[in-house]
Amino acid sequence: MKQNHPKKIRDLVDGVLLLDKPVGWSSNDALIKAKRVLNAKKAGHTGTLDPFATGLLPLCFGEATKFSQDLLEADKSYDTTVHLGLTTDTGDTEGAVIATREVDVTLEQIETVLARFRGPIAQVPPMYSALKRDGKPLYEYARAGITLEREARNVVIHKLELIAYEAPFLKLSVRCSKGTYIRVLGQDIGEALGCGAHLNALRRTQVGALTMDGMLTLDALIAHPAPLGLLAPVDALLASFPAVQLTEALAQRFLQGQRLALGKEDVALPAEPGRVRVYLGDKLLGTAHVQEYAVLAPERLIATAHPPAAPVPAAP
Repeated sequence: MKQNHPKKIRDLVDGVLLLDKPVGWSSNDALIKAKRVLNAKKAGHTGTLDPFATGLLPLCFGEATKFSQDLLEADKSYDTTVHLGLTTDTGDTEGAVIATREVDVTLEQIETVLARFRGPIAQVPPMYSALKRDGKPLYEYARAGITLEREARNVVIHKLELIAYEAPFLKLSVRCSKGTYIRVLGQDIGEALGCGAHLNALRRTQVGALTMDGMLTLDALIAHPAPLGLLAPVDALLASFPAVQLTEALAQRFLQGQRLALGKEDVALPAEPGRVRVYLGDKLLGTAHVQEYAVLAPERLIATAHPPAAPVPAAP
């Protein structure tokens, strides 16, 4: 006879975990493991890392998931090792070698080629990617031996620096816009050098304003006696936004979704329009846009910032 086990009750956990994703794990697998360790009801990540890659994977829990989109849009930084002379079908160590060529390049040639990839460039997304065509990810077509035409996408390489070159390994530091495939960048650099290449290693070091400071491994999370204490607050995701303090009366109206027309005597606002993080004391209320004429327009609100409802009086 089949037994019905009670469904485990998950906790309402709010915060951000700066995870050092291990090699061999998918971003989603790492998220699921961390969610179980924290017994969290709601969680999400802020942009995937390939299984062979390591490094900074910010995980959002509870109310922090409302702001994860900001990190999806943010610039990213990486340290990577490009293996010249070997081309794989995936562009990384997980694929099969499809071409081998001699490596005979100088530092001067490398610097000349790297200069071509700095600034705005066009990239053709790889077949081994999660981009979808007709509802199916491209990697499924690739595994079936099917190659589809892909349109080039515009991205920006803000920084591309040579760290070291010991043939055939080229170590680079990269800062780039959202949507950049470092695997494709490595392959394209290899082709420009005339020898082909694939990524031997990839480590993400920064996402937006978040760095590796405070980053921890899954093993450290699992072993910690009080893992909830390892979470950064929700507003760790919003550190790049100016802060605005409201009075209690204005905070009540803000949490009701009202646009606030504010005078200088009400609250100090940034001089320029733009996004801000809004507080009552040390309590984050959400994000907003400062519009023209000192109008504060609510954007995303923290549900737990609402005061508890007044108790209903008992019937006489």
